[in-house]
Amino acid sequence: MDVEGIKSNLTGAFQDFTNARGRSARHVAIGVAITAGAVLASALIARANAPTPDNPQVKADYDALEPTPLQPPRAAFGLVWPPLFMALTLSGLRIWNAPKSPARTQALTLWGAAQGLNALWMALGPRRLGGQLATAVASLGTSAAYAWRARKVDAPAAGMVAPYVGWIGFANVLTEELWRKNTPKPTIH
Repeated sequence: MDVEGIKSNLTGAFQDFTNARGRSARHVAIGVAITAGAVLASALIARANAPTPDNPQVKADYDALEPTPLQPPRAAFGLVWPPLFMALTLSGLRIWNAPKSPARTQALTLWGAAQGLNALWMALGPRRLGGQLATAVASLGTSAAYAWRARKVDAPAAGMVAPYVGWIGFANVLTEELWRKNTPKPTIH
């Protein structure tokens, strides 16, 4: 196969992977900037609020919580989040590249709301477990609604976000357990 044939095959594979057939390079580039930018912002907020040695106060706040037996090791979060963020980016890009329709607009709106809720959840941290729990529940509902709406626009995009919805569901259980175990109980006088 000649160089032009290889280039054509790679371009076609990229277009199939990103649902970009028939879309201009400008449209796809804008979509990459929007989706990657939103997920990157969420990831940076998560990193800034992660219980790591670079964040001793956040680490101390998390360490002060009574743990739940369901909690995975901290290293698991570092392994899970990057592929989930990549899948979210690609899912959003596939929806962005889908033909314009009310369903596409709804899916993109839900995708953006899920990104915002994810960032808020991370930013709230362990000092505001009640707010974190409320945000986690809203994030789960929004992410599930996005997957449902995305399925009507582009089934592979919905499939890509399904692991994220599962992880958010699990994270909701963890957050609720942490909230329940670490919220002072009122005393009756």
